[in-house]
Amino acid sequence: MASVGIASAEPMHGIAMYGEPALPDGFVSLPYANPDAPKGGTMVTAEVGGFDSLNPYVDSGRVPWQLSYLIGESLMGRSLDEPFSLYGLLAESVETDEDRKWVEFTLRPEAAFSDGTPVTVDDVIWSYEILGTQGHGRYRSFWSQVETIEATGERSVRITFNTDNRELALIAGMRPILQKAQFEGVDFANEGPDMIPITSAPYTITDYELGQYVELTRNPDYWGADVPFRQGIANLDTLRLEFFGDETPAFEAFKTGDVHFTREFSESRWESQYNFPRVQSGEVVKEILTHQRPSGMTGFAMNTRRAPFDDWRIREALITAFNFEFINETITGGQQPRITSYFSNSPLGMQDGPATGRVLEFLEPYADQLLPGTIEGYALPQTDGSENDRRSLRAALALFAEAGWTPDDSGTLRNGAGDALEFEILMKTGSSETESIADMYIQTLSRLGIDARLTNVDSAQYVQRSDAYDFDMIYYRRGLSLSPGNEQYAYFGTEYSDTQGGRNLMGANSPAIDAMITHLLTSESQSDFIAAARALDRTLTAGRYVIPFYQWNISRIAYDQNLHHPENIPIFGDWPGWQPDVWWYEE
Repeated sequence: MASVGIASAEPMHGIAMYGEPALPDGFVSLPYANPDAPKGGTMVTAEVGGFDSLNPYVDSGRVPWQLSYLIGESLMGRSLDEPFSLYGLLAESVETDEDRKWVEFTLRPEAAFSDGTPVTVDDVIWSYEILGTQGHGRYRSFWSQVETIEATGERSVRITFNTDNRELALIAGMRPILQKAQFEGVDFANEGPDMIPITSAPYTITDYELGQYVELTRNPDYWGADVPFRQGIANLDTLRLEFFGDETPAFEAFKTGDVHFTREFSESRWESQYNFPRVQSGEVVKEILTHQRPSGMTGFAMNTRRAPFDDWRIREALITAFNFEFINETITGGQQPRITSYFSNSPLGMQDGPATGRVLEFLEPYADQLLPGTIEGYALPQTDGSENDRRSLRAALALFAEAGWTPDDSGTLRNGAGDALEFEILMKTGSSETESIADMYIQTLSRLGIDARLTNVDSAQYVQRSDAYDFDMIYYRRGLSLSPGNEQYAYFGTEYSDTQGGRNLMGANSPAIDAMITHLLTSESQSDFIAAARALDRTLTAGRYVIPFYQWNISRIAYDQNLHHPENIPIFGDWPGWQPDVWWYEE
């Protein structure tokens, strides 16, 4: 549909990328929340790994990923039923011009931090500035596109942009707001691990032991109890994140009832190990949920900064050698469909066959730079499902030979200089299923004369090495949403291909990818936005950066019978903002 924009700027209760938000002014609650849910109870979850910081807003330290969602609060809140709509949270209204060159927010007069002090325009301006200059890298791209930020009234603030990007008006509403007074005289980027940011969210951190657990308590004096966006949200009194060294003790804790909720990513374990007594007695509920999110990408990413992974033919050969059908049958009984592209399982995914229409129009200016299959159509190679698929092995060897790598008399694959093809697959300790995938892949590679080896490291080493791009091949998981935007530059953009600590792990460096992301951000209609996403999907998938595994187009969850959620599941499914947000406890 065409964007109707806003003919003349006026305050509104929400904002959408195209047209107007679905929920009217004065809505009762989000459609997937229960405004009558009771308050009380506890949810304990098991997390694998560790942490050494409780501040999710800076680069230093390892922080539980949930904290940015649980303790953070922003001017606007995202609806999980609308990929591109936000509704007032700290802000009672939002205002923008037709071209979205600027956006203005008006704070609710009752907005307050957890210590009872009011949230002010000064706090808002300081938060944007400090996060954009000294905060986590995820905030800096937005700040670089801000021309000015200024108070326009006692409770209003206006942000003017220096670039043409319609999504910025929405992104502006999603920055966390921190308390300026807390950090006076403190080195924001390098404060100690015990510095817990004061925010205005419903939950505050009340107990913790670094690396072991974090406990959050619902604030009984939470300022936003009457805000429509918060009706039926934050119902549980206590949230506790328990950390374990690997999946085995975490699962055992769930079986005994010490943990109340788990997500299961292993089909085989879901089928074979969820028959313990508490399941049989009904004390544990098993549930499978569907969603309409993109599959994202999970697999082994190849570091294109290094030879020979800088040659797309080598990458295609390594993809061809990956015996997905056999691995899938062995691990999941063939139950999991393969990820076919970055946005598969969603309307944003590339379509089969040659590019047509607007997708083709977006790609054609870069035709001479695009890898084979981008415009013509690309599909992952398939094996016959046997353990030793000779046809696929021959196809892989032909690709290696085309790139200058052939077997010597001993069968070792070597290039013209006599170098053997060998590399390391880097993984974090604790994922037995992914280790099994790596082991089966390594066995196949050995048949081709390739010396591949698996290296497991602890969380700290994994972060250190991945941040420095010190790997050949690495386990990779990139979740993508139905509202892709500026973050795509960080994931895949040229500017971030060599940024230390960045998220472009494969080192994608393509003007075509950059251009497709730009089309995403500047589209003025939903149809152009979808075409841009599909074009981006083609450039990424045909780029052959990752060897894809299977996708999770369903969520398998199990939980204590006293925990409940509304029957209406948002299109995002089990996603941050749904659990624990809309759950409640009732015996």
